[in-house]
Amino acid sequence: LVISFGKPKDTDNDGVIDRLDLCPNTPANVAVTATGCPVDSDSDGVPDYLDKCPDTPANVAVTASGCPVDSDGDGVPDYLDKCPNTPAKVKVDKKGCPVDTDGDGVADYLDKCPNTPANTKVDSKGCAIDIDSDKDGVNDNLDKCPNTPANVKVDASGCPLDVDADGIPDYLDRCPEVKGTKANNGCPEIKKEEKDVFKNALQGIQFETGKDVIKKTSNTILNNIADIMKANPAYKLNIIGHTDNVGMPESNLKLSQKRAEAVKKYLAKQGVDVTRIKAIGRGDTVPVADNKTPEGRTQNRRVEFAVEF
Repeated sequence: LVISFGKPKDTDNDGVIDRLDLCPNTPANVAVTATGCPVDSDSDGVPDYLDKCPDTPANVAVTASGCPVDSDGDGVPDYLDKCPNTPAKVKVDKKGCPVDTDGDGVADYLDKCPNTPANTKVDSKGCAIDIDSDKDGVNDNLDKCPNTPANVKVDASGCPLDVDADGIPDYLDRCPEVKGTKANNGCPEIKKEEKDVFKNALQGIQFETGKDVIKKTSNTILNNIADIMKANPAYKLNIIGHTDNVGMPESNLKLSQKRAEAVKKYLAKQGVDVTRIKAIGRGDTVPVADNKTPEGRTQNRRVEFAVEF
């Protein structure tokens, strides 16, 4: 015999009276079962109103939010992940395994040669074994410079030789045995003070009138030039003689050549290797001033020094 006094109590207003409600404190407006507990459609232990993944398959471990656990955080839940221990930030495929673009069995994040042709045997780094793509004598799996141009000499690692270790490979280096700069094609930069010496020599080298005899007043400048050449074995020097237009052009050309040769001989006597010096006569063909004035003719009678490598 049950005697009821008044309306049965339902504290959480979920439609299930307290004496039958197994979850008496359900939040408002949450769908419940006949026992008064929040509905858990996928039975993963997380009620639907808290479940961000309400359709999780049966017996799949989930997080507090009801979503399948993804231990390595690669975006593929553990129950679907064939490679559950993928390192952080590594791209994976639908199975959760690291991407292997060239299909050589070495994942891209470990592959040092990511574009290996199909069916090619590779080492642990993903590089081809017994294949030398650039034909430099070093197999791809050992080649640190795999795209070396044809006929370029390389070291044991497959990189172009750089004898002077200036960062510019010998095949591009105009001074392969002397350290230089990229701006100067591997040759040393000419120092400002050296440029000044060559500049002062333009009008500083004096000859006896109409002759190829160097005046002694020129010795200091020539000695300075000799010192520069001996200190910089990579330098090659062009000595270029010029005259004004007084006299016959043929005679002027011969005189300018003889004067350039006289300077070459002087430098050779000071210990400069003669094979590094070239004497050139231009006569009156390259004036730098007006030959109509005494001042202009003085400027045109000059010896130029041009450094090459």
